Formats: sequence, C-alpha cells, structure tokens
Amino acid sequence: MGVAFQIASIVMSVILVVLIMLQVKGGSLGGLLGGDVGGGIARTRRGLEKTLFQFTVGLSITFIIICILSVIYN
Repeated sequence: MGVAFQIASIVMSVILVVLIMLQVKGGSLGGLLGGDVGGGIARTRRGLEKTLFQFTVGLSITFIIICILSVIYN
C-alpha cells in the first residue's frame, strides 16, 4: 500500500508543477520567480483562470493528504 501512495504522490506532484506553470502570467524569468509583481494591482480571476486556480488548490490539498497517509502507512 505504501508503494501506491508513493506513485500517487509522484504523479500528483508532476501534475501540480504543470498546473502551477500554466498559471504564471509573466513571460520573463522575473515574472516566473516573482519579480514582476504587476504594480500592486489585484485582479479578479475569471473563467478558465478561476477554474484552473480552484483545481490547483484542490489538487494540492489532496496531495498533502496523500503524503500524510503515505507517512502513516509506511
């Protein structure tokens, strides 16, 4: 059962990295690393961007739960 949790956590981590990279707005390396703040203007997420954000949050919570279960059952 521990191997299944490890495989699930690896797959979920790769998916999380892809989802987070899809949310990056800045085209430059500074935007990727957080250097391009955008002048402090907050924007509201809408449509696909909001759905992608909510899916990322849900997947990250599931990833944390899988990792905790992996430690408990290992």
